[in-house]
Amino acid sequence: MKIIALEGPSYAGKSTAIDHLRRQGIADQAFVSDCYIKHFAHRDDIPPARTGSAAAQLAAFETFMNIENARVRKALAGARPVVILDRSVDTLLAHAHALDALFGYNVHHQLRNRLQELPFLRPDHTLYLDVSAEVLSLRRKVAGHTAAESDYFLHDPAFLASARDYFVSGTQQPVSRKVIVIPANTTPPEVAHAVESLVMLWTR
Repeated sequence: MKIIALEGPSYAGKSTAIDHLRRQGIADQAFVSDCYIKHFAHRDDIPPARTGSAAAQLAAFETFMNIENARVRKALAGARPVVILDRSVDTLLAHAHALDALFGYNVHHQLRNRLQELPFLRPDHTLYLDVSAEVLSLRRKVAGHTAAESDYFLHDPAFLASARDYFVSGTQQPVSRKVIVIPANTTPPEVAHAVESLVMLWTR
């Protein structure tokens, strides 16, 4: 089984690309799993993006890993040769890496150790959608989400920079075996085509 993950900040275009793939019938060839957030029945159950302590960040990780466990079981039950993920465990580690940098929680290494004790899907290829803060802000406005930018922690410039650093700087080793950086001007259909090319390579 080969695993492809789409990564990048909120509003980078991951879910849009996956929606495009579904319309093209990719589900006939690959098991597709939505972002962790879409697995919560109630929005109030989602851990806050900005946790208030190291203990809260560790607890949030466990919550998301319960979803990861369900993803693993569904992927294995689907028995398809390729799995496509809207975010992977690297999202959780990148988030912790950013909070460590911003608030000194020092939990990233703990989460890496804990990860090895739990079932998870390790991507063979991760496509990281590298979108600037300015473009992300514009996309939020176009989507009709008009809350003040300062109230949306996932687009805090310092958070974005630290989370991006996890994937592209080389200072941390992502769980994914290979990370491919996709430029900001790449359209969702083009991202979808890049995923389709990998699926075709692995299902011939």
